[in-house]
Amino acid sequence: MAIAAAAVIVPLGLLFFISGLAVNLIQAVCFVLIRPLSKNTYRKINRVLAELLWLQLVWLVDWWAGVKIEVFADHESFNLMGKEHALVICNHRSDIDWLVGWVLAQRSGCLGSTLAVMKKSSKFLPTSGAQVHACSCVRCDKAVIGWSMWFSEYLFLERSWAKDENTLKAGLQRLKDFPRPFWLALFVEGTRFTQAKLLAAQEYATSQGLPVPRNVLIPRTKGFVSAVSHMRSFVPAIYDMTVAIPKSSPSPTMLRLFKGQSSVVHVHVKRRLMKELPETDETVAQWCKDLFVEKDKLLDKHIAEDTFSDQPLQDIGRPIKSLLVVASWACLVAYGAYNFLQWSSLLSSWKGLALSAVGLAVVTILMQIMILFSQSERSTPAKVAPGKPKNNSESSEARRDKQQ
Repeated sequence: MAIAAAAVIVPLGLLFFISGLAVNLIQAVCFVLIRPLSKNTYRKINRVLAELLWLQLVWLVDWWAGVKIEVFADHESFNLMGKEHALVICNHRSDIDWLVGWVLAQRSGCLGSTLAVMKKSSKFLPTSGAQVHACSCVRCDKAVIGWSMWFSEYLFLERSWAKDENTLKAGLQRLKDFPRPFWLALFVEGTRFTQAKLLAAQEYATSQGLPVPRNVLIPRTKGFVSAVSHMRSFVPAIYDMTVAIPKSSPSPTMLRLFKGQSSVVHVHVKRRLMKELPETDETVAQWCKDLFVEKDKLLDKHIAEDTFSDQPLQDIGRPIKSLLVVASWACLVAYGAYNFLQWSSLLSSWKGLALSAVGLAVVTILMQIMILFSQSERSTPAKVAPGKPKNNSESSEARRDKQQ
């Protein structure tokens, strides 16, 4: 890793880790003392606490790297974002798609109530960065703040549909009385896009007589079908997001973010009404597959025109909130560290210096692991637990999962 990147990663990692532990402690106290008395009050407090941590990553995108996110959406859809519950589905194009989603959620006022489906082990990771797969059909990138996600009611699965079906159903039903508008994000392709995975998807599509994808992978629909089935009564809309990188811009990565290197990301947003989706599980699954065929054509058009010309460009601005939060955390942590060092005389002995050096090394290694896991070519597709298929379509999807 470059020395310049490490010089940024170590202080940012320390700031994120220390502030994260502080947020986790307050969340735990609120969970024990407030949630039993009023779940809604707990959720409102936790929303603010989660934002205090997640805004640090928004700052990384907005202010440190200066990534420019351009949103293309009709005015009605854009104005409704953040004012209603929504299921968000998106292609998985770059290393930081999940961060792009957080930036859009922050602009819409619902960053603290943005949810996802995660791997079960992620909830035991305090403020750590790691790539995770939820299950064969639902995936979200990175348990950035494992304990905070658990306190924020993220859904944690074991990557086995036989075990996870009822867990997912119960978790989705708990969202019925959520007091603020929330987004639940699903990456239904099941893994990040790479050329190798595209070739595998094309081979599978050819063998099955399906439309051959060019810019997306074939979606895995079980999680999407389950989400629609259990949320259609209280979630009015699906936000169909398509992410693309202009030809003139390098693809954004976590390492580029830490180096302060900018990129441009185009996001096409189309609001689709939940009530307009078909009723049966089989037709909902087909609707999702057809949507990705349409998304593939939209990306073809973007490649040709280098923009999403069918929708107007919306101004999302760059609020200073994340900048103020990071500056406040930095002052608090620096003040606390100074007083701790004065009290402990940690740097006045060789033993203290050695312990400090070890701590910095651990933080550096953890941050480097996060970056390595974020690289596209290192991403591995989710797996499907073997099981008896209910019909030919499901059998076909299971075979595809095994091939990938």
